[in-house]
Amino acid sequence: MSPPERRAFSSDNDVLIVDDEEDIRELLELSLLRMGLSADTAGSLAEAHVLIERTRYRLCLTDMRLPDGDGLELVEYIQHHCPNLPVAVITAFGSIESAIRALKLGAFDFVTKPIELQVLRGLVQSALKLAAPAATPGAAKNTGAGENEMSAGGRSLLGHSAAMAHLRVQIRKLARSQAPVFIHGESGTGKEVIARLIHGLGARAAAPFVPVNCGAIPSELMESEFFGYRKGSFNEAKADKDGLFQAAHGGTLFLDEVADLPLAMQVKLLRAIQERAVRPVGAQAEQAVDVRILSASHRDLAQLVAENRFRQDLFFRINVITLRAPPLRERLEDIPELAAHVLARLGERDGGPVRALSPAAREALCHYTFPGNVRELENLLERACALCEGEVIGVDDLGLGAGGARLVTPRAEAETETAAETEEDNDGAGGDIGEVSDDERAQVLKALDETRWNRSAAARNLGMTLRQLRYRLQKWGMD
Repeated sequence: MSPPERRAFSSDNDVLIVDDEEDIRELLELSLLRMGLSADTAGSLAEAHVLIERTRYRLCLTDMRLPDGDGLELVEYIQHHCPNLPVAVITAFGSIESAIRALKLGAFDFVTKPIELQVLRGLVQSALKLAAPAATPGAAKNTGAGENEMSAGGRSLLGHSAAMAHLRVQIRKLARSQAPVFIHGESGTGKEVIARLIHGLGARAAAPFVPVNCGAIPSELMESEFFGYRKGSFNEAKADKDGLFQAAHGGTLFLDEVADLPLAMQVKLLRAIQERAVRPVGAQAEQAVDVRILSASHRDLAQLVAENRFRQDLFFRINVITLRAPPLRERLEDIPELAAHVLARLGERDGGPVRALSPAAREALCHYTFPGNVRELENLLERACALCEGEVIGVDDLGLGAGGARLVTPRAEAETETAAETEEDNDGAGGDIGEVSDDERAQVLKALDETRWNRSAAARNLGMTLRQLRYRLQKWGMD
């Protein structure tokens, strides 16, 4: 028997609808037709498999409950046979757990019944913006494992190490999804850069990316900052103001240091994420918002949940997929490339020569633990450029032996952030802070001004612990 003849389409924007309810299929097909898209329909898994084998699609919409299986099986099938085909699941109202399982398996997004056509249109438009060509049966996955650079929106991820190659593969995969991602990593590992890449390589790249440091917002202002407010809702509300969710509408909201959110705000954030709607302070009705949530923290959320300091339901909602940002000590082979990149950027910024590391300085950097990770490397090199009298940076210019910094051999196992902080504090307390340079004092004051004197946020930006920052401020009579 000859294989079925491949259908010809006048457009690549074709959708496969899989649902056992005929009226739902007709509603979805009509809605897509009004968007200028053609669609095929299937009432079972078996029918869907036949259509996928012989037809090219740009999107698949599938119900979770089918007469011969469920939508999760179809998600797995498509991930294996057509990995470039976005698939979104249709789930019953209140079945968020099923939707999360689908996202973990690789689904692009989900929509709940009863289906809101505005939400459906937004989902379809996002899926069709993906840059990958139309999915074809048997298409191979493009892992990108052999590439050593990744950039989007001016942000770069550099390094030749195996850890970075694996991270790039994960970022590309997550960029093709709308699943919430939690980025876990120590301070200074580039969690925001990773989040910007996920956004910049995905369907929302042309929409806003809105980062927010959850630890830098006073608790009494959080609700109005996140959700906005209406004129007259409190004394200072002279006019309507949108919040961070509205600012990120259509794009991505990045919740940095999400573990710092107070429990009262966690409840309100969970509702906003689940309902995809917010109610501004002083408003009577909720306002629909379309945002993808990416979050990050250097702290262990699971441990905070066990200690009742972070809500378990919010943890499961934002931690659908966990992405680990590797510390610099686990990819020491990347240091020469990172250092060259930082020095080139500093030379361009200052309009002077691009300085280079001496072999001894390069070797010293490659044997340093970098408790502050890439941010500490950047600060260290900027200070070295200021102290260096020539165009070659020597070991003495790095100052690795001062202020508690230590030269050590590479460690096979990563230290925890708590252990690293303890070591930093014990060593750093003996440094002569009274003889600190004016440049460092200026950097500290600048960081404090930028974070409105939020010392926790300023310490993270400076690549030091909160205790180290407090110690400096006490020595300068500024605490």
